[in-house]
Amino acid sequence: MKNILSLVLLIATMAFAPDNVRTRFKPSAGYNHVAVAPGSFGAYLQTLRLKPAGTHTRTYTGSIAHTDPYTAAVIDMSIGTQDLQQCADAVMRLRAEYLYQQGNYNAIAFNFTSGFKCDYTHYANGYRYANERWVLRGKKDYSYPNFLRYMNLVFSYAGTLSLQKELKPVTNPNDIKAGDVFIKGGSPGHCFIVMDVTENAAHKKQFLLAQSFMPAQNIQVLQNGSPWFSLDTIADIPYGELVNFKYLKRF
Repeated sequence: MKNILSLVLLIATMAFAPDNVRTRFKPSAGYNHVAVAPGSFGAYLQTLRLKPAGTHTRTYTGSIAHTDPYTAAVIDMSIGTQDLQQCADAVMRLRAEYLYQQGNYNAIAFNFTSGFKCDYTHYANGYRYANERWVLRGKKDYSYPNFLRYMNLVFSYAGTLSLQKELKPVTNPNDIKAGDVFIKGGSPGHCFIVMDVTENAAHKKQFLLAQSFMPAQNIQVLQNGSPWFSLDTIADIPYGELVNFKYLKRF
């Protein structure tokens, strides 16, 4: 009887265990996860909760996104009700969410395409953007709903062109790690964020990619037959030509 109860408890624990990027996606045969530092951006990305397997990628209106055939998983994160959180916006959202959860508010800042630096602390302290400057119009509010309002402001005025300028080039292709971004600025440009990295005995790397798209949609982990991509093979997905070392950058 005791053994049966233990088995039931084990099954129940497994059923309600968090399903995240690291637990759902097992490495390809011969590959192992590349370790990430505890508390790092990469570690945060790997522990992001996923919606149940089989969930469709949907746009901000609730319709199934045209990128849905490339869905390996859907990240359980809000997308809002406006056509704002698109490709670069999703990358900035993930970075800002990580810093917000760390309480590292001073590090949350993104440049608009115009060059204006939109930092979270100004916004949280009641300042609002007006004609390329901050104007004090409200009270201090570091709440999560106000953080999301700040992000909507960023989404409205920043994009791939501005984010590409902020990120630093990765100098060694074999140094690719979770949190890196494949990005090409433009109108439209596009970008992908690396969610996890694995490596085999020959030091070949494979990695998971995530994106949002136009119109704004869920942040999806991508696949095309397999969720694992590499720099050795052209990615057969929309904008797959960007999965190339020359477009690889880092926060």
